[in-house]
Amino acid sequence: MKHHNITFIGGGNMGKSLIKGIINAGYPTEKITVSTPFAEEVAKLKETFGINGTTSNPEAAKEADIVVMAVKPQMMHDVLTEFSGSGIDFSNKLIISIMAGVTTSRIAELVPGLTRIVRVMPNTPALIGLGMAGLYPAAGATEDDRVFAEELLSCCGKTVWVQSEEGIDNITALSGSAPAYFFLFMECMAEKAKEYGFSEEQARTILEQVALGSAQMVIKNQDKTIAELREAVTSKGGTTYEALKVFNESNLMETVSKALDACKNRAEEMSKQF
Repeated sequence: MKHHNITFIGGGNMGKSLIKGIINAGYPTEKITVSTPFAEEVAKLKETFGINGTTSNPEAAKEADIVVMAVKPQMMHDVLTEFSGSGIDFSNKLIISIMAGVTTSRIAELVPGLTRIVRVMPNTPALIGLGMAGLYPAAGATEDDRVFAEELLSCCGKTVWVQSEEGIDNITALSGSAPAYFFLFMECMAEKAKEYGFSEEQARTILEQVALGSAQMVIKNQDKTIAELREAVTSKGGTTYEALKVFNESNLMETVSKALDACKNRAEEMSKQF
């Protein structure tokens, strides 16, 4: 990864995970700046990571080659209009946006001269280096911009490029929100485990290991489809078969499809709000 001057606007969980990821990958801390509105938070981030920090967004962005927008979408308008009123030339800067629901055209509209934008939809496992991020480059993004954005997000997990900006809504449904789907399933199983007499600690240990083992089975058997892995655990007339029969009779496939569509539709709605 090339070592540009990079500024993070926002020092929340996702901003911190990206900062931690690039530092672990060898990025020089003197080239990293973070901006948040709270002086005590800036001080803590500077102490934790050894980076530069400020409470002024324009000050943080002025000398940056790359600006990572890691704020809530509700804050987007105020931050970007602050940039546009600062007199800073954004024509030679790249903005990487991880703001949910904010389109690249909306960002460009609020920051005169800005053309280089890459929009990203990460997910929370990025906090532990196991994220899955979807990326979309605006028309003005260069090949170098694409490479940098991909390398940045790869410090916290894996990446995939989508072919159109609408694809960001798809990746939101498939990975951005997906950790919650798995957590919900585990939560349901944990409640049943307690009914069976297991302690909360025992239930969590069981489910942690089952989830980890199942994910590793998928990762380590690339020659098999996920359906084939499921079938390998399912003997007709056996215990697993009976459990899966209940899921199928409850139209689990249709329920999952409807849930993902609901997530995607909400993402589309949000893009019209900001």
